[in-house]
Amino acid sequence: MTDRPLTLMAVHAHPDDEATGTGGVLARYAAEGIRTVLVTCTDGGCGDGPGGVKPGEPGHDPAAVARMRREELQASCEVLKISDLEMLDYADSGMMGWPGNDAPDSFWQTPVEEGAARLAELMRHYRPDVVVTYDENGFYGHPDHIQAHRITMAALELTDLTPKVYWTTMPRSQMARFGEIMREFAGDMPEPDPAEAAALAEIGLPDDEITTWVDTTPYSDQKYDALAAHASQGENIFFLRMGKERFAELMGTETFVRVRDTTSAPTPENDLFAGLR
Repeated sequence: MTDRPLTLMAVHAHPDDEATGTGGVLARYAAEGIRTVLVTCTDGGCGDGPGGVKPGEPGHDPAAVARMRREELQASCEVLKISDLEMLDYADSGMMGWPGNDAPDSFWQTPVEEGAARLAELMRHYRPDVVVTYDENGFYGHPDHIQAHRITMAALELTDLTPKVYWTTMPRSQMARFGEIMREFAGDMPEPDPAEAAALAEIGLPDDEITTWVDTTPYSDQKYDALAAHASQGENIFFLRMGKERFAELMGTETFVRVRDTTSAPTPENDLFAGLR
C-alpha cells in the first residue's frame, strides 16, 4: 500500500475537449477524492475569435484567441475540480487540410518523439493509475487528436508505469441518437450527403465492443457548465443548445475502450478504476 493518491490523467488536444468527452469522469473522480490531471496539448489558436471570427478571416488573431482560450480552460478546470492542469502549448493545427497543418510549430508537425518525451516526464511526475486519450483516428480524424493519441501511446512506452489505458469512444447506437437530436435542435440542417453519412456511421464503436460504461449523470450539470465556460467556442458546441435536462439525458454516460490493463478486472466494467480499489 502507498499514501500516493489514485490518479487519473486525461490527455486532450484542445481547450474544451476535456469537457466534451471526459467532463463527467473528471468531475466524478475528483468528487471521489481521486487526483485528476489534465494535459492539454495545443493552445487552441485555431478556434473562433471574438464575435465568432474564423481562422483566416480578417481580425482573427491566433495569439489572442489562445490567451482567451487558456482563461476559459482554467475556468472549466475549476468547474470540474481538476487537480492539476498541464499545457504543452503546441500551436493548434486546425482541422485536417487547413493551412495550419503545415506550420512548422504546429502540433501536427511536431515529431512524435519530442511530444512523447515531454508527456513521459509528466507521467513520471504524476504516476497516473489510469490514462485516457483518443483512439488512433482521434475519434473523428482531427490531426491534433491523432497526434495526442500518438504521443500518449509513445510516452507510455518510455515509462516504466503500468496504468490502465483507455481510449474515448461512443456507442454507435448513441451516434444515431445524436443525429436525431441535432435535427431536432437545428430544424434547417440539411440531410448529410451519402458519403458524409457513411463516414459518420463509422465514428465510435458497436455497442458490444465498448468495454467501459461510466455513469456520470450526477455530474452532468458540472459537465454542461464546463462546456459553457468555453464561451468563445459556443457557436461550435452544439450540446449547449439543448439545456441541462436534455444534456444529462444524452451525455450522462461516458464510454471507453480499455486497451491496456494489469488488473484483470472483468469487462464490461462501469468504473475506470475497477481492480485498483
